[in-house]
Amino acid sequence: MKSSGLLSSSSAQHWLTASDLDLAVTTSGAVPDVDVTRAVRAIGRVLRRHHLDAATRVRVTAPAEAGEATVVQANIRCRTIATRVQVTGPGGFAVTFAAERLDRQLARLATTRSRDWPDPARPPLAEVTEPRPIVRRKRVELLTGSPAEATAVMDAMDYDAYLFTDAESGTEAVVAWGDPLGVRLIRQDAAVRIPPTVNLLPLTADSEPAPVLDEDRAAQVLCHHGLPFLFFTEPHSGRGRLLYRRYDGDLSLVEPA
Repeated sequence: MKSSGLLSSSSAQHWLTASDLDLAVTTSGAVPDVDVTRAVRAIGRVLRRHHLDAATRVRVTAPAEAGEATVVQANIRCRTIATRVQVTGPGGFAVTFAAERLDRQLARLATTRSRDWPDPARPPLAEVTEPRPIVRRKRVELLTGSPAEATAVMDAMDYDAYLFTDAESGTEAVVAWGDPLGVRLIRQDAAVRIPPTVNLLPLTADSEPAPVLDEDRAAQVLCHHGLPFLFFTEPHSGRGRLLYRRYDGDLSLVEPA
């Protein structure tokens, strides 16, 4: 294993494997070298088990404070499907958890089985707090499709909620894992007809359209009510946005490009 040097941040480092796999690990914060080695070996074993040689990118983020969790994310294209997993855990255990989750994810993608929910390995980031700042914005080209197509992407990418453009209404919508089983659909236009199921899972649609809020008010609502995410319509653009809580407690915003 060899280091390719520092990235833009002095606390971030990029590691490339010297093996036959196209596997790279990026670390952020004080990640011990042993955890990088553990990530390469564990993820490498999973890739070989599933006979994959696609480019795989792993990011290990050390906690800013003692006692907090390490975050591990792995991204790979499984044949024709882009997939990823993201988990947290103490120190080197997080790497092991990520490898195990990726193994299950790749095995499941080879079948028609959907993700297990509720997911004991990653409970929702839902807690009542003081308003937290929006520290990251993601401007993305949204998928235009059906709730079933959006759910398939959400499942493969290990998301808990996914923002897309609903092909039938032409407006933004969000699919999310429902409680206790199935998929929840939230639309800007709640009057549009919905199918009873998506990908063999029951589909429940909110009877009310997404609320119209500015970003500051959306952050207040999410934190005050202890929500893991909030889908809302931004009043000036009329476009839908997805606000969600990060592992560090701050907020991220997904908006249409």
